[in-house]
Amino acid sequence: MCLALPARVVALLPDQQALVELGGVRKPVDIALVPEARVGDHVVVHVGHAIGLIDPEEAARTLALFAELDALGQDTAGDRP
Repeated sequence: MCLALPARVVALLPDQQALVELGGVRKPVDIALVPEARVGDHVVVHVGHAIGLIDPEEAARTLALFAELDALGQDTAGDRP
């Protein structure tokens, strides 16, 4: 399974890189596939590469769904052997 997460661009770096933030964690990612990305934009990140731009509202909805899934997983973790 592949997973891509929305993250907010907080700084543009040299060499087609950007610093993104997700959940308080900041990480450099490659933005060669989305050279139009600017500070404040939300990008979809997969294995260290921004693979597309995403609307801020859609990014918030996606992150909320991931938080719900995490909460459900936490609730059922005690049920596993």
